[in-house]
Amino acid sequence: MKNTKLIEYLQRAVNMEMTAAHQYQLHAHTLEDWGLTKMAAKMREEMTEELGHSDLFIERLFFLKASPKLAFDKEPKKADNLPDMFRSDIADEEEAIAVYTKAAQHAAELGDIGTRTLFEKIVLDEEGHKAWLELQLDLIERLGEKSYSAKLVSFADDEGDEG
Repeated sequence: MKNTKLIEYLQRAVNMEMTAAHQYQLHAHTLEDWGLTKMAAKMREEMTEELGHSDLFIERLFFLKASPKLAFDKEPKKADNLPDMFRSDIADEEEAIAVYTKAAQHAAELGDIGTRTLFEKIVLDEEGHKAWLELQLDLIERLGEKSYSAKLVSFADDEGDEG
């Protein structure tokens, strides 16, 4: 079964996940530059998860006998502050959720259970990311950015300390 629209959805998903992975990579470096090394580590985890998503979409394209093309959906951008970083990421997650939901519905219409399930699984991951990002923005609003950021700094001697 080769459906052009389904292949387009999968290809777009690869590009969106490649963008997300590299956006999180840029965030990690930005956060390290700001001294927020604990959040930088979290962004590297997110980067790895997004690369894993792109791998799954690439595998599915090969399964469907299509040729994946690795590219960015859009250029990653450096954030100026934490709220802007999180708001931008929320917008990206919302876009992914919308695209992947439509793709899952299209796959279901075609009877392609494998592709539908893949998109649905990743939508759930993206919803989790969005919820986490929204929580971070809520914490910044409640605590203030300075107080929130203070918990994200680590020092060389922090690793062995118990308090």
